[in-house]
Amino acid sequence: MRRQRRTKVVATLGPASGDRVMINRMFEAGADVFRINMSHTHPDRMRELVGMIRSVEAEHNRPIGVLVDLQGPKLRVGTFKDGPVTIDQGQHFTLDTDPAPGDPTRVQLPHPEIFAAIKPGDSLLIDDGKLRLVAAEVTPDRIVAEVEIGGKISNRKGVSLPDTVIPLAALATKDIADLEAALDAGVDWIALSFIQRPEDVAEAKKLTRGRAAVMAKIEKPQAVARLSDILELADALMVARGDLGVEMPLERVPGVQKEMTRACRRAGKPVVVATQMLESMIASPVPTRAEVSDVATAIYDGADAVMLSAESASGQYPVEAVATMNRIAEEVEDDAAYLPSVHVLHTEPEATGADAIAAAARQVAETLDLSAIVCWTCSGSTGMRVSRERPNCPIIAISPIDAAGRKLSVVWGIHCVIDEDAHDQDDMVERACRIAFKERFAKAGQRVIVVAGVPLGTPGATNFMRIAYVGDGAAGD
Repeated sequence: MRRQRRTKVVATLGPASGDRVMINRMFEAGADVFRINMSHTHPDRMRELVGMIRSVEAEHNRPIGVLVDLQGPKLRVGTFKDGPVTIDQGQHFTLDTDPAPGDPTRVQLPHPEIFAAIKPGDSLLIDDGKLRLVAAEVTPDRIVAEVEIGGKISNRKGVSLPDTVIPLAALATKDIADLEAALDAGVDWIALSFIQRPEDVAEAKKLTRGRAAVMAKIEKPQAVARLSDILELADALMVARGDLGVEMPLERVPGVQKEMTRACRRAGKPVVVATQMLESMIASPVPTRAEVSDVATAIYDGADAVMLSAESASGQYPVEAVATMNRIAEEVEDDAAYLPSVHVLHTEPEATGADAIAAAARQVAETLDLSAIVCWTCSGSTGMRVSRERPNCPIIAISPIDAAGRKLSVVWGIHCVIDEDAHDQDDMVERACRIAFKERFAKAGQRVIVVAGVPLGTPGATNFMRIAYVGDGAAGD
């Protein structure tokens, strides 16, 4: 199944899309990667979903990526004695360590690390930013805050601290258990929530030990401030615009999205733009014009993937949401302005053999108007370096390793085929031509360029490039 677009689509599974029939329909509609949100999924259910995805993958003989999104640390207030209370602008409200049920003047905040880190003048956002408080007086067990934006507050509402770096581990006990279960299930990507610093990514990488790639969700101002350090360690980034828009002014989010996209483009690492992309399709069969424009903007910027959250997880039209995202991407990429827009950010190759070969392959392919760039890859790195160049022609990645193909399912422009490793260079070129022909990327008499690492099977050793004709029998001449 060949997609008629380069941008990938990530779809979240949930109550509206949690059976094999729906997963298959969503894949056929355009989903390349399925996201499982562990905030709402038990490990046993996660394993069941992975099994369904792998069944659909086998039926279509096409690698499908599985992204498990860890919940991350959750900060919440305690409970209230007589139900929800209303706090008013200008009043003082206390958050303390007393476990007694709260009232209109105070409530427990059962997180001692907050009391150790917060300073007078720091903001506290409650219930996704609906209420805003500013700390006026801080002691080791008590925060007296002035209410800037009031409203109703009820049991266990979430708390965010955009001005405060809290010494919390990015992986709570639940996250570590979920991570191990996901790795045992053979998932391809792990998404880390609410990270603040590069050490959070390093901790997850230490636990994964290469068994899955790590995607850092950028949803806190502290993470934005250390973006380059985080990107250096992470395998990919997600622009988690929902929580990011809670913790920083909404008008800053589009700029941060573009900054992250540019940074990932330069680094040659995937970037996924997420949250509220087709939000109205939770309850409507068609999106708003503004949502279509929002998705299109991410695609024009050269994002690797765009993601559906509640639209596909709990909405009334999950398949239609995927199909809509697919159509938007196809239409944008058919626009004559698309590739020039993507190429505005021209990234010089790094001083490595792999980058030099990737850049040369793109230049040769475009100069000679070749039909495709065919990459042989074991780890996926060759395909990612070629994708970084954003060539005009299609990219085919051939890998003998299922995990590599699934990892590349989130990467811009790559059509991955799982096939046995080549025996030698001639076999490699011949099968590259045959696969390009079979997958309808090249016709007899057209040419492709083959990129690989020699000796074969050596990860990260991209050093081989050859132009080949696709013959009548789909063999390289």
